[in-house]
Amino acid sequence: MPGPLLTAEIHAALRAAARDGLTTLECSLDLGRTRTTVTVHAGGWSWQGSDYPFPDNCRERTIYGWTGAAWEAVQRFSGSLIKLVATEWGAPTFEIDGIKMLPTAQVSPYADAERKVGLVAPRGKTILDCCGGLGYFAACCLAGGAKQIRSFEKNPDVIWLRGLNPWSPADDPRLVLTQGDISKEIRSLPTASFDAVLHDPPRFGIAGELYSQAFYDQLARVLKRRGRLFHYTGTPNKLTSGRDVPAEVTKRLQRAGFEVKAHGDGLLGVKR
Repeated sequence: MPGPLLTAEIHAALRAAARDGLTTLECSLDLGRTRTTVTVHAGGWSWQGSDYPFPDNCRERTIYGWTGAAWEAVQRFSGSLIKLVATEWGAPTFEIDGIKMLPTAQVSPYADAERKVGLVAPRGKTILDCCGGLGYFAACCLAGGAKQIRSFEKNPDVIWLRGLNPWSPADDPRLVLTQGDISKEIRSLPTASFDAVLHDPPRFGIAGELYSQAFYDQLARVLKRRGRLFHYTGTPNKLTSGRDVPAEVTKRLQRAGFEVKAHGDGLLGVKR
């Protein structure tokens, strides 16, 4: 789906411009990354030499891409529904079977990634990005002057989403993205080969192996001495079951050889 991306908000603005008899409208067709001017007419609008009809329906929290013949939601279903989801911040999140994968309630998911990447001080470092997702950690590492990022993403549909997302990182020789399960791939990574690790796994109930002692032992193995780790945990199940996942993770990381302290919605570790 190369080309412009539509949200309900932009679609409504284009429709309103047509109803009001305007001939042009300044708006964003890349989820707030840039602004451009389109030519509006009764049946649709034109941009960069191409004509686009108004879609029949444009739902909230949905992003639409142009296939060359029609507008289609940026989503795929192959066992699970993987969907790029518009936010008020511009930078989208994504959902797997309706479960939101990135925080959006109080902060942009991109700004959230910037803050967390800042905790590992990426400049000049070789960084392991365990669960690549839409690539916001990797993009912020690149912007922060990282030397190299090795990123792993298990789900090919998520990699497809990031190829359409203007906020995901562009091609850069410093970024190596691998489709693969980091819980398995990490065994082949060299010992003490990373200066920092960013670990933003799905919740425990979906990917318990990424919270295991065996995995944390591997993280400690591939990380250099005094290397930093940021591990997103959130507080899943605390209200419903009383389970304290951050406390459990802290104990495992300490056994693996990390000094650990709570930091926001995650844990910041330093390898001893």
